Amino acid sequence: MVHVHGARVQRLSARTRGVPLERLVAVPVDVGKSTATAMACDFAGQVVVPPVGFALNLSGVAGLVARVEARLAAATRLVRVGVEAAGHYHRPLTTSGVWPDGWQVVELNPGHVAMQRRVNGQRGVKSDHVDLTAIADLLLAGRGSEVAVPADPVVELTGWVAHRRRRGAARTAVKNQLTGQVDRAFPGLGACLSSVLGTKVGRLIIAEFADPTRLARLGVTRFRAFAARRGVRVSTPVAQRLVEAARQALPTADAAVARQVLVADRALLAALDAQIAAADDRIKGLVPATRFHVLMTVPGWGPLRAAGYAAGVGALDRWPSHRQVYRTAGLTPAMYESAGRRRDGGISREGSVHLRRALIDMGVGLWHRDPAARAYADSLRARGKRGAVIACALAYRANKIAFAMVRDQAVYDPTRWAADLT
Repeated sequence: MVHVHGARVQRLSARTRGVPLERLVAVPVDVGKSTATAMACDFAGQVVVPPVGFALNLSGVAGLVARVEARLAAATRLVRVGVEAAGHYHRPLTTSGVWPDGWQVVELNPGHVAMQRRVNGQRGVKSDHVDLTAIADLLLAGRGSEVAVPADPVVELTGWVAHRRRRGAARTAVKNQLTGQVDRAFPGLGACLSSVLGTKVGRLIIAEFADPTRLARLGVTRFRAFAARRGVRVSTPVAQRLVEAARQALPTADAAVARQVLVADRALLAALDAQIAAADDRIKGLVPATRFHVLMTVPGWGPLRAAGYAAGVGALDRWPSHRQVYRTAGLTPAMYESAGRRRDGGISREGSVHLRRALIDMGVGLWHRDPAARAYADSLRARGKRGAVIACALAYRANKIAFAMVRDQAVYDPTRWAADLT
């Protein structure tokens, strides 16, 4: 077994070591939206229960359990259930109390299942029975992660982080659309400001002067006075550029419609901002109640970065070391070697996108605020490393620090981690 999976496999197989294969039973489960398919076989490959479909509810699971238990031999020592991760649809089957006490529940990576199908010679075939065979093969090989349910605060924190992430993506989309409407309503405005939505004067123009003729009639002096009454200070050069752009703006056929849509986009953007602010407040209140609160002692890591790491990692006890967390983030380099010749590409990107973004974001926080990390980044740049490579190196360092801190419940010690770089 490859060393990366060694610790996990040893822990997963501890209950099967030395037990005859006929006394070990695997129950692979292929999950759909409202139904699932399962079978049972012993570790020698003998089918105990042929493939059967069941509903994803209490009675459906109870029926499957009864069917399996009716066919179990009296000498059976372990039943291992393997559930392929399928978005959120598989989560009810990995919750504690769903399966009988003593059954071992394992979660499998869908990418590993797909690779196993190819190994079985069924690359272009995907059916419930084919997937069950691939899942069963992985279970017999000791692959997968034993399900560990995180503490309640981490579960709630994960939900709020996902909610904030979705609202952030929606806000970005609305901002992009709003910028397009501004270009239609007030051509040339974007050339006058470094950021239309990111500056107070830009937001004032969008709210009050989406029609450039109004700004052109107002003039520089009265515009500056108008802005001052609303708490926005505008320098004379900026005001002159804006007024001149308003006077020179070309009329567009859809300008009137764009201004109407602009009002709706502004209202939607304000609602999204309010929801993100509420999510931020909730996250800031939840982080101190979790094991991940120690991460906020690191320079550059606030509650949002700590929450992103917590949501990506979940129950820390299911990870043998920080290396598996980093590998799951998909930041390890892809490598191809054949006949003694080796070619390395970019990062593999095989894993959790959200965990990968969380690690990179934490690395950026170190880069900006931690002197030792900044010196490390500068040394990499001096060696000719590209920005993406430096970001991955700092993400690796951030993950190593975070994992050790949460595991040991130790506050950040800059002397320890500075020495780690020497």
